[in-house]
Amino acid sequence: MAKSIMIQGTASNVGKSLIVAGLGRACLRRGLSVAPFKPQNLSNNAAVTEDGGEIGRAQALQARACGRAPHTDMNPVLLKPQDEGDMQVIVQGQRCTDPRPLLPLVMDSFQRLRGTADLILVEGAGSPAEINLRQSDIANTGVAEAADLPVILVGDIERGGVIAQLVGTQAVLAPSDAARIKAFAINKFHGDPRLFDDGLAQIAARTGWSSLGVIPWFHDAWRLPAEDVIDIAPSAGAGLRVAVPQLDRIANFDDLDPLACEPQVSVEIIAPGRPLTGDADLVLIPGSKSTIADLAAFRANGWDIDLAAHIRRGGHVLGLCGGYQMLGRSVSDPEGIEGTAGTVAGLGHLDCKTVLGPEKHLSQARATYLPTGETLTGYEIHMGRTEGPDCARAWLSIDGRPEGAADPSGRIMGCYMHGIFASDTFRAAFLAGFGQRSEIAFDMSVEAALDALADHLENTLNVDMVLDLAETPRG
Repeated sequence: MAKSIMIQGTASNVGKSLIVAGLGRACLRRGLSVAPFKPQNLSNNAAVTEDGGEIGRAQALQARACGRAPHTDMNPVLLKPQDEGDMQVIVQGQRCTDPRPLLPLVMDSFQRLRGTADLILVEGAGSPAEINLRQSDIANTGVAEAADLPVILVGDIERGGVIAQLVGTQAVLAPSDAARIKAFAINKFHGDPRLFDDGLAQIAARTGWSSLGVIPWFHDAWRLPAEDVIDIAPSAGAGLRVAVPQLDRIANFDDLDPLACEPQVSVEIIAPGRPLTGDADLVLIPGSKSTIADLAAFRANGWDIDLAAHIRRGGHVLGLCGGYQMLGRSVSDPEGIEGTAGTVAGLGHLDCKTVLGPEKHLSQARATYLPTGETLTGYEIHMGRTEGPDCARAWLSIDGRPEGAADPSGRIMGCYMHGIFASDTFRAAFLAGFGQRSEIAFDMSVEAALDALADHLENTLNVDMVLDLAETPRG
């Protein structure tokens, strides 16, 4: 059975996901069979797996770093926020509506996964210092205890107070949980890491933990698919200007990553309270976990007025999944899937209507871009059906099935398929329609960034010690 080690953090967004991805690629290059495992994730940015389920997109990137296809066992519990206080729970890849103990299912996935690799890199969520959640924890200490995992604790020096982050975490943990932490690392350092040598010594003296080192800021992180929309690096290309409204429940925004990497494309995320950029060439409305609620917020921000003005000026619009649903004449939720049952008016720029239903469509897809015949790959992950006259102008074909819709001018388009811009030939054809040239091979760029991340960790983190600390879990 595989050896395993858990990477926990002093808070969310300290860089655990990238560290696991980088370690996965580094260990793969050392000849090990490696798999990532995140017991519980909280994200609306999901990936569709080959076994017909969904997991957090960060785990899909980690799987890629490890040279594996994403599998639902890599992220057995995925929490997807919907309305205020409401959460869609995905268990082992599928939507779960009946309450049940989750730790046994998490451990089932872990046990299956560890039979397939030499090393399992387990990623925590949030912080183990959230001791008010300890009794029901399945994200950090609960899983570390159940699987008898050694733990590495990562602190984020960019936030400030990193010594207090680490020493304070030990101080509040139960002694048995604190004893599982064997080593620590400092992440996101700017400047000469030797300036923190005394800090490392102070932390080690107060905790008794070994130091794995200081990881400088990884400057190529922007080349990797973002886990959070705020992590999408602002781009300032001189050609195509793309405005993206930041929906409250934005989902599957990995559609933006390939565009943001293009030198000839400027992608601007429009935060709530700001108008849509007046000189944008394309307004891209992304996916949403709660279409009706985000449609109301879209109007509350005045973006419906901005969008209408953009269209009158001859601008283009692309709606993906939830954004596609919003562009139609109406969105109906007869069973109250997203909240209160009923029908709301859409933005009315596409002549089609959407009816939401309880069944979720999950699939990896291969399609043809009908205007040019280019082949592209992506995935579908949505609830509902969209039909109407503008669907007769489908611009994609998936296994002979027409997909998408367009208005008579061809400037307003929508579809359910995600991930379309990751296909280089499609992205090149799409950008050519705006008089721009694609200048990157996206998959090669991601692979190069993962290799650079592995090099970064090999040069700054004691990877040999990480492997020495990994143990074979009991059970």
